[in-house]
Amino acid sequence: MSEQEYLTVQVHKEFAERIDAEERRQNKRLDKLEDGIVQLSELTSCVKVLTNTVENMVKEQVKQGERLEAIEDVPAKNWEKLVWAIGGAILTAIVAFILKQIGI
Repeated sequence: MSEQEYLTVQVHKEFAERIDAEERRQNKRLDKLEDGIVQLSELTSCVKVLTNTVENMVKEQVKQGERLEAIEDVPAKNWEKLVWAIGGAILTAIVAFILKQIGI
């Protein structure tokens, strides 16, 4: 055979069809990859929004927790005032009784 070898039209058509088929397969793969990238981008955006929402919810829960503690502390403070008032009344009664016994 010589250095230059010629292909028949049939061989060339078969080669061209194989190249076209490979190109179609690669295009399908690229389309799937592009769709995946779009979905990933949308997911990333959704995660950012979700993160902001969760951060805001946490801040609001902290505020609500502080308000709840303040509300729960009111009866405890009132109870402390009552105990001090009763203690003061008892102490006053004892001092008054002692002073009466002494005659003052």
